Amino acid sequence: MRHRMRGRKLGRNASHRRAMFRNMASSLICSVRVDEDDPQAPKVPGRIVTTVAKAKELRPFVERLVTMARKSLVHTERAAEFETSADRNSEAYKSWRKSEEWNKWNQAIAPAVAYRRRAFALLRDKDAVDILFSDLAERYQDRPGGYTRVVRLADVRLGDAGEQALIEFVGERDRVATKRSAAPMVVEDDEAAGEEEAATDEETAVDESAAGEETAQTEAESPEASAGEEPADDEKKAEE
Repeated sequence: MRHRMRGRKLGRNASHRRAMFRNMASSLICSVRVDEDDPQAPKVPGRIVTTVAKAKELRPFVERLVTMARKSLVHTERAAEFETSADRNSEAYKSWRKSEEWNKWNQAIAPAVAYRRRAFALLRDKDAVDILFSDLAERYQDRPGGYTRVVRLADVRLGDAGEQALIEFVGERDRVATKRSAAPMVVEDDEAAGEEEAATDEETAVDESAAGEETAQTEAESPEASAGEEPADDEKKAEE
């Protein structure tokens, strides 16, 4: 049983999986820099299509590489203070190599070189490493993670009907979330509200007074009717 075992085997052994992720990551990174004259140039830069399982496993692999490229920018900028603009193998360059500035530059650039060597050990592709440390590092310099996205596709793969997905770098062709505007609120003026309340109170007072007059008239009529009925009852008793 594979309880608490991380990752997908994808029907391959360990060495085959490493080679597959290396090739997929190189393809994704190299698709960022598009040559318009190349007949095999990707339609959309920075995007490849694969299966959902492979895309989910490839995402952390690529994001670790981008994080290494981001971390190297700080050391590259620090080393630029001690760098020389002289041509290589020139007298000015040779004198710079023997100076204290070169030692400072060498110590400042060493971590960036180490990051490049680690990235090359994972990718084994010089073009992919160059794009990673030059283009993608500057694009995501201020972004602390989340450099790629996985989007499921409705079309399945021909042959085995595998569920497909695309994995791409964020920051390009991003959809902007729009908020629905709320319905306008009707705000009444204080004067208008006071006039309406006063009119309502007057109508209520008129209704109450009318109801009180009707009740009084009803009570006044009821004794007269009872007094008129009593003599009739006495006459009936006398006749009997």
